[in-house]
Amino acid sequence: MTQSASIHRPAGHWPKEQSSGALTLDFDARHRRRIRLTADQGEDVLLDLPKTVAMADGDGLQLEDGSWLEVRAAAETIVEVRHKDPHQLARLAWHLGNRHLPTEIRDEVLRIRPDHVIEHMLCGFGAELTKVHAPFQPEGGAYGGGHGDHHSHNDGGHHHE
Repeated sequence: MTQSASIHRPAGHWPKEQSSGALTLDFDARHRRRIRLTADQGEDVLLDLPKTVAMADGDGLQLEDGSWLEVRAAAETIVEVRHKDPHQLARLAWHLGNRHLPTEIRDEVLRIRPDHVIEHMLCGFGAELTKVHAPFQPEGGAYGGGHGDHHSHNDGGHHHE
């Protein structure tokens, strides 16, 4: 039997002790309004939220029976971008933002999805790139959801190259 999940709460704002399971999802699957998913325990879940939400690791989804599922960020292939000069790393972040690319900002590294055109551009600016397998939680930006910001977001996959 498929249960519906229509309530989303950010990490720390839902009763984690009432969790009956988990949904481990990559970034694309965590940024949805309505989709059929399979929980880690094997049951089908219909995500049916009132608006698109960029869910983060640790968020909760309430099922129609009142129980909760914990959202877990799946590891996926991403590219870590480093530069020995912190000022140049800031410039690289500007170039990624100017192209509307989802970017996770960490202490001394930027994380993006693999894109050979963008990777070539970054190397041209002296960046050091490393492919890793890790959860991806990009910044939400001015218009919505992402790390620490749980508002709706819909950029329609808009990219400038």
